[in-house]
Amino acid sequence: MGAARNPRHQTRPGAVLFACSLNSVRSPMAEALTKHLLGTSIFVDSAGVECTGLDPFVLEVVGEVGYERKEHHSKTLDDLQDHSFDLIVALTPEARDKAEEVVAGEAVAVEYWPVEDPTLAGGAREQRLDAYRRLRDDLIARIKERFGSNVAEAS
Repeated sequence: MGAARNPRHQTRPGAVLFACSLNSVRSPMAEALTKHLLGTSIFVDSAGVECTGLDPFVLEVVGEVGYERKEHHSKTLDDLQDHSFDLIVALTPEARDKAEEVVAGEAVAVEYWPVEDPTLAGGAREQRLDAYRRLRDDLIARIKERFGSNVAEAS
C-alpha cells in the first residue's frame, strides 16, 4: 500500500484535479478524502475519461472516516471548462493519457498514482467493501505524503 514517493510533497498546489476512468469510484473518493483532510486550503475536484454515477460503496467507506459526501456530479475531463489546475493526479493509465492530452502545452503537472480498482473485487458484500477500504486507506496515505505531514488524521 505504499504512498507515492514524490520529492515535491512540500509544494502544495492551489488546485488539484483527481482523474480516473469513470469518475464513479477512485477519483471522487480521492476528491472527498482530500477535502476531508485538507479542508479549503486547496481547491479539489474530480473527473473521468467517461462518467457514470457515484458508486454507493464510496459513500459508505468515506463515511467510516468521518466524511459525509452530500452529492457528486460526475463529469469528464472534456467537460471541464477551466484547466486552471496546478496538478492533475491520474489514478488510471487511461486518465493519465487523457489528462496529458487535455492539458498539452499548458503549465499543469500530471502525476500518476496507480491504485487498486475495488470494483474488480468479488465475494460477499463485506469482502467487496474491504477492497474499497483498502483503496481509501491507500489514498489517505498518498494524499498525506504528497500534500504534507500537517494533514489532519482521518482515522
